[in-house]
Amino acid sequence: MITKSTNLKRKLTENLKRVRDRIAAACERGSRNPADVGIVAVTKYVDMEVVRAAIDIGLTDIGESRAQQLNQRAGMLHELSERKAVLGSKDSIVRPKWHMIGHMQRNKVKMVVPWVELIHSVDSLRLAEDLHLQATKLGKKVEMMLQVNTSGERTKHGVAVGAVTHLAEHFQEWPGIQLSGLMTMAPLESTPDELRLYFNRLRDVFDDLRGERFVGPEFRHLSMGMSTDFEVAIECGATLVRLGSTLFEGMTMSSDSDDETDE
Repeated sequence: MITKSTNLKRKLTENLKRVRDRIAAACERGSRNPADVGIVAVTKYVDMEVVRAAIDIGLTDIGESRAQQLNQRAGMLHELSERKAVLGSKDSIVRPKWHMIGHMQRNKVKMVVPWVELIHSVDSLRLAEDLHLQATKLGKKVEMMLQVNTSGERTKHGVAVGAVTHLAEHFQEWPGIQLSGLMTMAPLESTPDELRLYFNRLRDVFDDLRGERFVGPEFRHLSMGMSTDFEVAIECGATLVRLGSTLFEGMTMSSDSDDETDE
């Protein structure tokens, strides 16, 4: 009998193949290896059944833009995994790597740090310090990226390009965090030429920072590109793309599914 779960996985597998084909074509244009581009599946507007199906087909990097939702979903999957382990179930659950991709308030740090593998959206020194303090209390180190506002658009979060080096140098003082790269979001109405300008600007800042003594080999990621612009981002050097609607096409989505926005 064909179940709903089976249909979900089949549709997701088809969508993922199309996405990987598009990634491969963008990499060819940019003279890059597709293996160097990772997919973060943005699940903000799909339900847990779809999240489970995505994990089952190998989409184990899961991105959430809301702290409460990340905390709730990570906790649910952890509890289910623990329960199956206690019962000796052969049907184990693959534990995903949780990514916080949305704007993060300092009062949500305690909610996110226990679960998250990588935070894409650190945009202040105070937030980074709070992450360090909470991670230290839990005996862990949190990987994070500095969000940079390369377009200068007032409605976008992120630090100014000129502040990146100063902030990055401060981060080395806090052992609870690890600076692993940079992130940006281009305005939705950007032209292809504008996209290249914003993405190449981040790549230039990234390359400049790699030459500084206060960043090491862990500084390796450029998180840029969403469903509407990920191919341009890949051509400009993205190592992580944040994809929602293009992966979950055909699934039940919210009517306001501006899928990868941080707001």
